[in-house]
Amino acid sequence: MIIAVDGPTASGKGTIAKALAAHYGLPHLDTGLLYRAVGWQVAQHGGDPDDPADALAACEFPAALLAEPRLRDEATGGLASRVSVHAAVRQALYARQRAFALQPGGAVLDGRDIGTVIAPEAEVKLFVTASVAARAERRWREMQQAGAGTTLDQIADDLRRRDARDRERAAAPLTAAPDAVLIDTSALGRAEAIAAAIEAVERIRHTG
Repeated sequence: MIIAVDGPTASGKGTIAKALAAHYGLPHLDTGLLYRAVGWQVAQHGGDPDDPADALAACEFPAALLAEPRLRDEATGGLASRVSVHAAVRQALYARQRAFALQPGGAVLDGRDIGTVIAPEAEVKLFVTASVAARAERRWREMQQAGAGTTLDQIADDLRRRDARDRERAAAPLTAAPDAVLIDTSALGRAEAIAAAIEAVERIRHTG
């Protein structure tokens, strides 16, 4: 079984995807980490994330880089959003994601174009969303715990910019697949969001 979990930044899709993978005993891939790795490498090499050639040159990286904690930083997330608009970068990372999705037994992948581009044949497609206010609040709390000094307004503005880039890019824009189940986590806690996702998966499995 392939489970595709898509949605914007800080919507809770990663938390849901990890929980689904654990619940169903499936391997999980956070595809956003691939783009974060590309953005990270561009920055490390002094390149320009808005330059297609610089971004493409950073697409070759060892799997071990995905364990780098700094890939989770807010700044790296911004770089990931910028390199992800390049069609050549998305194509370069396509095979890596596709192979993961098609492994024997299935997998859970979360990102922004899993159900529409990477695994359109997925048996289960979820689109996880939340209001900008709810997402900014979550991200702000995470950053407060990490000791970062970013304000709530700054985070909200950054999320709006990322959303615009993700939805307006020509290559694989962020959009829900026609057959995706929408899960709005704005008013849901972690356990409630996971429960809603499991319920959606079970409903899809039993209705075919």
